[in-house]
Amino acid sequence: MIYTIPTKKGLGIEIWGTRDDLEYLYDIVSKFLNNPTLSQIKGYEDKNNLISSFSFEIRKASYGSRLTRSHSHYTFEQIPYCGFQVSWVHLLFSIAALKYNMKITESNKADIAMFLHLEYWIEKAMKSYDTVGAANLLPYLDDAINVGNEYLYLYMRHINSSFFELKGGKNSFRKLDKLMRTAVYATEEYNNLLSFLQSEAKKHHCKVEDLELNDEDKIYEIQW
Repeated sequence: MIYTIPTKKGLGIEIWGTRDDLEYLYDIVSKFLNNPTLSQIKGYEDKNNLISSFSFEIRKASYGSRLTRSHSHYTFEQIPYCGFQVSWVHLLFSIAALKYNMKITESNKADIAMFLHLEYWIEKAMKSYDTVGAANLLPYLDDAINVGNEYLYLYMRHINSSFFELKGGKNSFRKLDKLMRTAVYATEEYNNLLSFLQSEAKKHHCKVEDLELNDEDKIYEIQW
């Protein structure tokens, strides 16, 4: 069974399952990643970058290349479990993008059940870490993120680096919903980042989607 727990410093979540569980999750995520129907939609490559980085972590975890345990957190039965860590920001954006793609392409009850299962455990992990911060973040598990944004990946990277700069803890977790406002269409934060990206693209004579955010590597040297 796929399940989740929050990381110790609250920067993200750990997703756990048996190798078979994670391979099954990977297969479902892949359906809404490399799909010919999606390639016709504006902003496809941007969402593809976002989802593929999430998919990559699932795949690596299924090989036992991330986190491993001799049993799950809920039983002492000796069944190997594998897991991986992902930030709240990356996770929320990934779920939003996957649900968006699922509406456009063919899906079945098993796909829907898996996403509902994931959302249940994400919400559970949020609340177990801090109920106050969780209450403010729950709208971002629904439709608060503007998934139609063709620069979604850049928005995620920007918010994620800002969140990591807070260094974790419950105070940081409770500030995340304000950072996530940047992902909500037509908010001041959303428009400000869009204007910045457009001005940077003009300055460097390139397209917005070709920009590379200058977030320092040390920001990602974190204690989860």
